[in-house]
Amino acid sequence: MEKNTGNDTDSGPAYDATGGTTTRAVLFHELGGPEVLAVEEVPLRAPGPGELLIRVAAIGLNRAEALFRAGTYYYRPTLPGSRLGYEAAGVVEEVGAGVTVYAPGDPVLAAANFDFGVHGVYAERVVLAEEYVVPRPPGVDAVAGAAAWLAYSTAYGGMVEAGGLRAGDTVVITGASSGVGTAAVQTALRLGAVPVAATRGAAKRRRLRELGAPHVIATEEADLVAEVRRITGGRGADLVFDPVGGPGFARLGGALRPEGTAVLYGWLDHRPAQMPMQWPLTVRGYANGALVRTPEGRARVAGFLGSGLRDGSLAPVVGEVFDGLAAMPDAHRLMESGTHTGKIVVRV
Repeated sequence: MEKNTGNDTDSGPAYDATGGTTTRAVLFHELGGPEVLAVEEVPLRAPGPGELLIRVAAIGLNRAEALFRAGTYYYRPTLPGSRLGYEAAGVVEEVGAGVTVYAPGDPVLAAANFDFGVHGVYAERVVLAEEYVVPRPPGVDAVAGAAAWLAYSTAYGGMVEAGGLRAGDTVVITGASSGVGTAAVQTALRLGAVPVAATRGAAKRRRLRELGAPHVIATEEADLVAEVRRITGGRGADLVFDPVGGPGFARLGGALRPEGTAVLYGWLDHRPAQMPMQWPLTVRGYANGALVRTPEGRARVAGFLGSGLRDGSLAPVVGEVFDGLAAMPDAHRLMESGTHTGKIVVRV
């Protein structure tokens, strides 16, 4: 059940004569660390044609937002006054003209398919176009919802649609303790594949085992390629799913079978990725926006996520919950520390 955050009985914003009002949001005016994030009053307008006004209940944090704040994401913020945030769960308060799929009171999720420097959801209320929103699955509370969409859409899109993962395949999941990593472990298990979860330290091994990962490799203690070869009886994995890139990406080819696939979906190592040379193999770069920007892609993800949440095979892993927008700098510090397992959520 959702925790009452004080907004549940809110009658909605009171617009002025121009059709506008304000809301509290997190912005940043310069590039830097978590300390540049500030909570300010920002303009809020009534929803126009094809738009929804959403009261935000919980926000899920993503590594992309830390990169964007620091100026190292693949597109840069417009300063001063950049917004931030891809992922949120909330409730529709108002709909604009022409909106028929949603109505006030509907629980929804932000679909993470927009420029978050403009439409960032780190706020109490946001106006989003209808195509930037998906229904929140029935029975999923705001915290779980804020932790679900981007992690599972990335895991499903990257491993299944880009990587071709099938039942019986072995997939090496690097960065496995992250929000996407834990979602990828569950996604692989749901498909009948065999996940090999890789994380840097041994401290997170037990949690990954609890999530059902049959094999966990602590890369600070063991050689990843050698361990994958041992686990697969020398054959190699069918798929590698990697958010790191950099020079280390080249070594991951050694963990693959001939004609295996390596999918790179992030660049946590800011250095250029070096390509594996263990030919023949396939290297794919995966950008989640390409999938969720299309109605068909969003529908496939929603179907996979909704059915998995209903049968319990998918269960968002929440590492820690913070309360209030003012806690966002601390939430970002935890995210950058890498000491958590799963998603970090800020309850609004």
